[in-house]
Amino acid sequence: MNQVLLEMRGITKTFPGVKALDNVQLTLKKGRVMALMGENGAGKSTLMKVLFGIYQRDCGTIRYQGEQVNYNGTKEALEAGISMIHQELSPILHRSIAENIWLGREPLKGPLRLIDHAKMYHDTTELLKKLDLHLDPRTPMSELTVATMQMIEISKAISYNSKIIIMDEPTSALTGKEVDHLFEIIEKLKKQGVSIVYISHKMDEIFRICDDITVFRDGCYIGEREAQNTNHEELVQMMVGRDLGDVFPPPTAKPGKVRLEVKNLSVDGVFDNISFKLHEGEILGIAGLVGAGRTELIETLFGVRKHDVGEIWINGENVEIKTPQDAISHKMAFLTEDRRQSGLYLMLDIFANTSIAHLDAYRNKVVNVLDVRSMQKDCASQCTKLKVKTPGMAEKIDNLSGGNQQKVLLARWMLTKPDILFLDEPTRGIDIGAKSEIYKLMRLLTGMGKSLVMISSELPEVIGMSDRILVMHGGKLKGELDGKEASQQQVMSMAFN
Repeated sequence: MNQVLLEMRGITKTFPGVKALDNVQLTLKKGRVMALMGENGAGKSTLMKVLFGIYQRDCGTIRYQGEQVNYNGTKEALEAGISMIHQELSPILHRSIAENIWLGREPLKGPLRLIDHAKMYHDTTELLKKLDLHLDPRTPMSELTVATMQMIEISKAISYNSKIIIMDEPTSALTGKEVDHLFEIIEKLKKQGVSIVYISHKMDEIFRICDDITVFRDGCYIGEREAQNTNHEELVQMMVGRDLGDVFPPPTAKPGKVRLEVKNLSVDGVFDNISFKLHEGEILGIAGLVGAGRTELIETLFGVRKHDVGEIWINGENVEIKTPQDAISHKMAFLTEDRRQSGLYLMLDIFANTSIAHLDAYRNKVVNVLDVRSMQKDCASQCTKLKVKTPGMAEKIDNLSGGNQQKVLLARWMLTKPDILFLDEPTRGIDIGAKSEIYKLMRLLTGMGKSLVMISSELPEVIGMSDRILVMHGGKLKGELDGKEASQQQVMSMAFN
């Protein structure tokens, strides 16, 4: 039996008008990875913030290494050997790796207590070696990839001699190879007796790296399972409280005539000689590994990139699409892969985020004034149709859940009355219940005759939602599969060869 390192029992936390945690529990064993699962708002991050000293619990007990504890701030938790790596990394970009790791704890020397840079750089190098990172500790953080920044955060946790490391959605911005490297590091940490709390929505990762799984729903503890003794279906049922056998709704319409035809499209060094057709009322999935050229293909069709060779035909007409404005004029829409970086205006409200792609349609050409009232009415109508959960259109977009943010982006594009929608990772970073709602909206759109092209790294999603599937590898189209008959093995075989 593994030694119990952490026990949280009867934890309750209330915010004004909301009980975020209701008598929940969590048990973490030494040298094991515990997945903490649940829909957005289930209480996962709140419980971890209670453990990490960011929030104070209303009641309940925390026993760590056999002793009852209570941390009145993150400093106390860190000193006790508990670290947290947040989903949104916030390094000091103009400072070096070493300065970020030892900030506020720099080694000092001499009677003047000056920073001992030589020792700091030496200690940093030794830390990085533990993670197989061969970096100059003087390197500014601004020169690092997101994946490497994450490794620096793990190095920082190790510098505190952490016995528990909390990782919140650690792979949300990583490539497949970077995920592999992260998991290698986690396995090393396990062997050293470090315990990990792993918060994620990604089932494949959880079954790959986690030993135990705890599920929350609506601020309540639902249950704990060993990863080897459960399955995808049971976890989904625990998270949402209902059977999601119909998580992928069936097609609402039969594909009609050809709406988009791509002929021999190429971008030098990116993808080569791509040809396919997209029909009315159809969802065309595009599968492939990271770097296969899927996103770049969609960016080219939408005018973000220029193609070197090939033709784009819409409704039987050869069209020139050199800019996104050209694409929009041909009734195209594009939900980008990273909604927070290239889709949303996080400091603005829902109304501004919904209307921003379609301002000209509400502009009085004579006096050059926007018809704000009509714009507000139409934006609110679209958000209502798409079931955006919000107190009102004046709510800041950053306050919404990932699923509702994605719905706002969809509402934005629906105002442009598109016929063709490109969806790049449409359910990335959102929970199971919200995914189900996005899938229903996609089927609603095809029922209206819209044509969808979906890129997804989740094979069950590609197979469950696509009428046809194109598979790309190394910038080339490797084949086409019928969505009803395709298997994960078939898709992966094409994607790797």
